[in-house]
Amino acid sequence: MTLKILTIVGARPQFIKAAAVSRAIRETDGLTEVMVHTGQHFDPNMSDVFFEELDIPRPRHHLDINGGGHGDMTGRMLMAIEPILLEEKPDWVVVYGDTNSTLAGALAASKLHIPVAHVEAGLRSFNRRMPEEINRVVTDHLSALQLCPTTTAVTNLAAEGVTAGVHHVGDVMYDATLFVTDKAEKSSAILSNLGLAPKTYALATIHRAENTADRQQLLAVVQFLQDQSRKFPVALPLHPRTRQAALAMGVSLGGLRVIDPVGYLDMAKLLHNAVEVYTDSGGVQKEAYFHRVPCITLRDETEWTETITHGWNRLWKQPAQAVRRDIDEYGTGRAAYDVARLLISGSSPGI
Repeated sequence: MTLKILTIVGARPQFIKAAAVSRAIRETDGLTEVMVHTGQHFDPNMSDVFFEELDIPRPRHHLDINGGGHGDMTGRMLMAIEPILLEEKPDWVVVYGDTNSTLAGALAASKLHIPVAHVEAGLRSFNRRMPEEINRVVTDHLSALQLCPTTTAVTNLAAEGVTAGVHHVGDVMYDATLFVTDKAEKSSAILSNLGLAPKTYALATIHRAENTADRQQLLAVVQFLQDQSRKFPVALPLHPRTRQAALAMGVSLGGLRVIDPVGYLDMAKLLHNAVEVYTDSGGVQKEAYFHRVPCITLRDETEWTETITHGWNRLWKQPAQAVRRDIDEYGTGRAAYDVARLLISGSSPGI
């Protein structure tokens, strides 16, 4: 018997995670996959290029849903996903992370009594003002399989009464990083194209609503980056939301090396060779650690607390990092194969 897995993705970090799990699914007997792309990230530099570079199966269904408020976007996704589930009749729906695509997929599947597997379950920033936190919490409580990247995530779920179907599998983004780093070093020309030498520049990303919706907050973040640029050049692949906000609010990005969004190979090359990383992205915080590059998080909290306690990361308003040591939580690069195994074995409880 072959189980049909329906995977729902919509944003850059989900493409990276799905790439690792999709490879594991293809290499596991008894599993087949259908990919649904909501279109949440619609810029070719933030979507199409990832499918090409990471060997992700082309989506069978592309919903082309983006823009609008959270309720509007999530509602349109929910309406579009439901008939696909009725048509495909999957055995599992797999969702990733904490986006509107994640929440819409989990809601649509659970209402049709299709079991949900949540990859990257159990993360908590404990800041309910962040829409991502709401998406995480609701998705976890709807899921039959909670596939956790860390033991802290397991503990967070237990504190909310979620213990059945909870498994610490490690981080599938680490799998993806191991897969792509050598390829990026050999094939990406991003450094020469930008006139940058290894370990002479910093890399920054800004995209979260908490940093782009308010002029004073965006200005503070940009001024922090401009201050850092006095030490070394700061390359900033500019998210479309941030570009629009800066233009609308009159926030100058002068002094920063602003570039268009880049594909995963170019981003891996930039990360691997940076001297520091400044970001509000949860995924980039971890990727910085995977490349053993110190990170400063442009937020007041992080869901990846082990990067703080192990000295590879600090919050931007805190003075110093702890002593650096390796993080064992993320596994050995085989997390995706544990995900595939658990999809076959079902939602039996255990850790």
